[in-house]
Formats: sequence, C-alpha cells, structure tokens
Amino acid sequence: MSLLEENTEEGTRDVEATFKGSRLINGHTVQVRKHKELEFLISHRFGRLNSGGYEFFGLDGASIRLGLEYGVLKFLTVGAGRSSFDKTYDGLLKFKLLKQTEGAKSTPISIVYFTSVAYKTLRDQEGFDDATSKTSYTHQVLIARKFSPSFSLQLMPTLIHRNRVEEVNGDNDLYALGFGGRMKISNRVSLNLEYYYRANAPDNENLYNSLAIGFDIETGGHVFQLHFTNSRTMIVSGFITETTGDFLGGDVHFGFNVSRVF
Repeated sequence: MSLLEENTEEGTRDVEATFKGSRLINGHTVQVRKHKELEFLISHRFGRLNSGGYEFFGLDGASIRLGLEYGVLKFLTVGAGRSSFDKTYDGLLKFKLLKQTEGAKSTPISIVYFTSVAYKTLRDQEGFDDATSKTSYTHQVLIARKFSPSFSLQLMPTLIHRNRVEEVNGDNDLYALGFGGRMKISNRVSLNLEYYYRANAPDNENLYNSLAIGFDIETGGHVFQLHFTNSRTMIVSGFITETTGDFLGGDVHFGFNVSRVF
C-alpha cells in the first residue's frame, strides 16, 4: 500500500467496485464502463410466482432485454437496448461527475448523471398511435458511497417525463426517489436491495412502487444477478411508472441479469 500511495498523486486513490456491475437490480449504479470497454447485458424477468401451476409459477411468461453499453471516454458510457415488453427500444448516457477517493485528498461520494429515452413500438395501443405519445424520458442523479469493502449505499433522485400517460389524473412528469444497497456476504456473493418511492404518484391502486431483492454472483468476467421483484419491465421509465404487482401481496417475478465485459 505504501508503494501504491507513492505512485498516486499525493497519496489519493480512487475507491473501486462500489458495486460489481452497472445494475443494482432493476436500476443503474454509479459504475461506468472504462474507456473502450464493451458490456453485453441480458436481463430476464419471468411471470409472477403466484400465477399457479398452469403458468408453471411464472416460467411460461417472460420478458427479456438485450443491451450493449460502451465506454466512449473514461467518464462517459453510451448504451442501447431492446425489450420484449411493449417491444421497447431505449438509449442511454451515463456521465461520471464525481469519483469517491480516499487518502490525502478524499472525496466522500461518487456522483453519476444518467439519462435515457425509451420508445415503445407495440401496435394497437389505444391513444398511443404516434411516435411522440410512445416516447418517454428519464433523468437521474446517482449518488453512492462505499462505506467499507463489504457495504455500499446509493440514492437515485429521478425525473421521468412521459409524453402521454394512461392513468387518470396522472402527471406527465413523475418524480421518484430510489435507494438501494449492497452487502457482501462472501468473497463472490453479495445481497442487494432496491426500492423506488414515487413522490407524485396518481391515486391508482393498480400501480405500486418498485421493490427488488437479490444476489450478485461473480464468476471471473461474468456477473450473475438473481433476484425477486414486483416489476416486469427492465427500463427505468417502465419499472418506476408501470409496476402493477404488489410485492407484499405475492405478485413477485423471479429474474436475472447476466453481464459480460469485453
């Protein structure tokens, strides 16, 4: 460590691996891709576990998202993906604004600005018959701190703008506050938790806040994430505004993310 400090400007070191992947569970983390790194991400959500034996407890129904994310610069990641849920295409940008450091000049937190656009291509949706009405935008500030090698927390203030809303009395702009964390329980396994509270949610008992709990499993170049969530869609503007399942009522989806970095 002394040699490392001597080779680092004034003994200041970046805090690495606040989270093990670019996703906490459903949402993003402060991790950005390094320069010229390419990440291929497969996200999968089965149907509800309480759907019964006829639906094989959710395994008969599934949604999938395929995505690519690339480190254009050491502080900028660009990405794109396609989801089977509502046949949605999305694009994203992540800007690293501040990096947590320790040593002579320590910085207590990491901050990343995240923005994305999502476009649904599902046909025959009543009232959603043009490109503008099918488009939504997301803005997030991801604020995280690694408190120890085993424990990290993150806050995610969020603004989502939808050009058209389905809910009665629903606002085009929806504000939410997400928070989550990671607790390492072994050298290669961690427990993750994520929750999003919708600040100005419409009075609609058919929509719920997104809640998820799961595990990260590291295997060399891969990170496997196994989790349970009440959200089916894997795009930020979707799982915050369109979660129809009550987690505590048993409307739980089993899912996974598989990440490979080149």
